[in-house]
Amino acid sequence: MNKTELVAAIAEKAEINKKDAEKAVKAFIEVVSDTLQKKEKVQLIGFGTFETAERKARTGHNPQKPGETIKIKASTQPKFKAGAALKEKVNTKPAKKAAKKK
Repeated sequence: MNKTELVAAIAEKAEINKKDAEKAVKAFIEVVSDTLQKKEKVQLIGFGTFETAERKARTGHNPQKPGETIKIKASTQPKFKAGAALKEKVNTKPAKKAAKKK
């Protein structure tokens, strides 16, 4: 599912128009991004936690030139840890939709 499909699905599920759903999705992404930039976490009980983790500087191998090592800078990585309710939902089979009559 891409962003456009997500917006359409949210609009349908929340019974709002796509324009409002797109505003909500953009706002969510912006708030989460801004919070992570401040090295704070966003915890949505039952869904999961967005947080950051520090990666130390290290040496790696250049895939284009075998045998050559390169320095990889330290960085901050965004992480997502799924909550118990999300894990449970993902591991259950979806309910079958009722067949539509014509």
